Amino acid sequence: MTNPLLAEWTTPFGLPPFQQISDEDFAPALDIALDRARAELAAIAGNPAAPDFDNTVAALERMGGDLDKVLSTFFPLAGTDSTPRRQELQREFAPKLSAFSSEMALNPELFARLDRLWQERDSLGLSDEEARVLELKHRGFVRAGARLEGTERERLREIQARLAVLGTEFTQNLLADERDWFMELSDDEMEGLPGFLRDAARAAGNEKGAAGPVITLSRSLIVPFLQFSPRRELRRRAYEAWAARGANGGTTDNRAIAAEMLALRHERARLLGHEDFAAYKLETEMARTPEAVEDLLMRVWTPARAQAMADAEKLEQRLHADGGNGRLEAWDWRYYSEKRRAEEHDLDEETLKPYFQLDRMIEGAFDVAGRLFGLEFAPIDVPLYHPDVRAWEVRRDGRHMAVFIGDYFARGGKRSGAWCSAWRSQSKLAGEVRPLVHNVCNFAKPADGGVALLSYDDARTLFHEFGHALHQMLSDVRFESISGTSVARDFVELPSQLYEHWLEVPEVLEKHARHAETGAPMPPALRDRLLAAQTYDMGFATVEYLGSALVDLSFHRGAPPADPMARQAEVLERLGMPHAIRMRHATPQFAHVFSGDGYASGYYSYMWSEVMDADAFQAFEEAGDAFDPAMARRLEETILSKGGAEEPDRLYTAFRGRMPGVEALLKGRGLVAG
Repeated sequence: MTNPLLAEWTTPFGLPPFQQISDEDFAPALDIALDRARAELAAIAGNPAAPDFDNTVAALERMGGDLDKVLSTFFPLAGTDSTPRRQELQREFAPKLSAFSSEMALNPELFARLDRLWQERDSLGLSDEEARVLELKHRGFVRAGARLEGTERERLREIQARLAVLGTEFTQNLLADERDWFMELSDDEMEGLPGFLRDAARAAGNEKGAAGPVITLSRSLIVPFLQFSPRRELRRRAYEAWAARGANGGTTDNRAIAAEMLALRHERARLLGHEDFAAYKLETEMARTPEAVEDLLMRVWTPARAQAMADAEKLEQRLHADGGNGRLEAWDWRYYSEKRRAEEHDLDEETLKPYFQLDRMIEGAFDVAGRLFGLEFAPIDVPLYHPDVRAWEVRRDGRHMAVFIGDYFARGGKRSGAWCSAWRSQSKLAGEVRPLVHNVCNFAKPADGGVALLSYDDARTLFHEFGHALHQMLSDVRFESISGTSVARDFVELPSQLYEHWLEVPEVLEKHARHAETGAPMPPALRDRLLAAQTYDMGFATVEYLGSALVDLSFHRGAPPADPMARQAEVLERLGMPHAIRMRHATPQFAHVFSGDGYASGYYSYMWSEVMDADAFQAFEEAGDAFDPAMARRLEETILSKGGAEEPDRLYTAFRGRMPGVEALLKGRGLVAG
């Protein structure tokens, strides 16, 4: 029988045939796909014809179709629906894929062809997009070690293989710690918890097979528990388990893995001629240098820390007034901050949450995309990989644009966090290929028959990830390698963070923030108080993020730390980290940085992009309409449709006419007056 992963897919929209695929299909399919890709690679490298764009660069773009089908099916499933067998496969695949990547990047005949084209590029008559793809291909091969020889080349191959294995181990260890811990709650220990959290805890208990309600390490459960539980000892117990992920000793401890990865990254950067990994990584980002990153982060750190310290003093006073002893601790902050928010802004989560139904927020994200870009979303009944997952066809003016797949609920075996990926990306090299876009979140699932309610932060997350999805859906380039979100790491967050702003538009809230029981819109007074409180506790949010970003940067500058935990402590002490605020992602759970190289020395990118998103939304405000058609068209034409077809600073300047300063960000976070 033909392996279903390698057969021609006749499914609707070319979706993977999930019901036909078993875990036992993946390993043999990967081996066959790798063999086919190697044959294609050998044919390109050994082509007796002189290199030209089509037989070398475009041929590299076309190769590996079977491999793409296998990997684009396997890895989304491994992240959203992990099983012991899939984890085993991840461990098996990591060295195989690393070996193939090295074979390609270190193939001297192939690089010779690319290098010749690069040297002759001005005489090839290339289009702008072709010239960009050649530039990125050549640069990618150089940065992957194509110019190395002999023992250095072999050492780089070993480093890459080991890093692939370690990144997989880090991710699986973190998942195991998150999956295995939960805290059962008695009736007395449910005291003070709002109804939505009680329901979510019962649903989590059912999912875990517990006798009653439980709190897990899913952010959608533990954060509201820390906000609302009056039991300080329970808050401490839950928080310390959350903070200890990846650092519990035993087989799932990530500290030694982090140390080894940092050492190997440094060695790799030195082999490639760079001072350290930060210099290597940032060379191709908008920031360019570690100094530019540090300058931005510290310009924000100083006012953010001042605000956080002032807030900490007020919260500690509340702790003492409540009969608590000693200093305000990390497990106290959210509890007393929630009380303070309720008093100062007349807001509380239990009142707000019924207005943020999951389905209504999905409709809101779709509605905004329709008003800005003319997109229409229709639910489709297609076989998917889990009963909770939903799909929509996306059309514009009668033309098929994409399929959007949403996987919104937390469950055991699902990686924590939220992300966007593509089962298939947009391209036009071999005919029009439209994307299959995938948003994943981890919201608390309601009990059977219940309505899924989100916090306002959850709703922002949904809009954020949908902004990434739009970047994929509206992509309009010829080559897949520069399609959609294939852009610099410190530019990729611009579309997602920009899209969050539309959740704050009053008419969007008026239309879509409707009470789960009555269907009534959010009262204008409540809406106004919600919007007025958007900078509330921003000192805390900014400081916990910047702590992680600055530690990440320090890890990758200069010699690598033998003890990353000691380096983490040194950096936070030097910064004067407030006692009751921890890093958003401590080192042993910092998946952005250690599950792979994606955000390594790049966690700053959320803030780098925020400088642009704050300024970009001002363009709509200056136009006098959050849905200004001309501005929306310019955003699509200069940024969302372009992918990585040009350098990001050129794309942004084409949209805004200039690059932004940090002032709009500081104002948006309430860290400056005005």
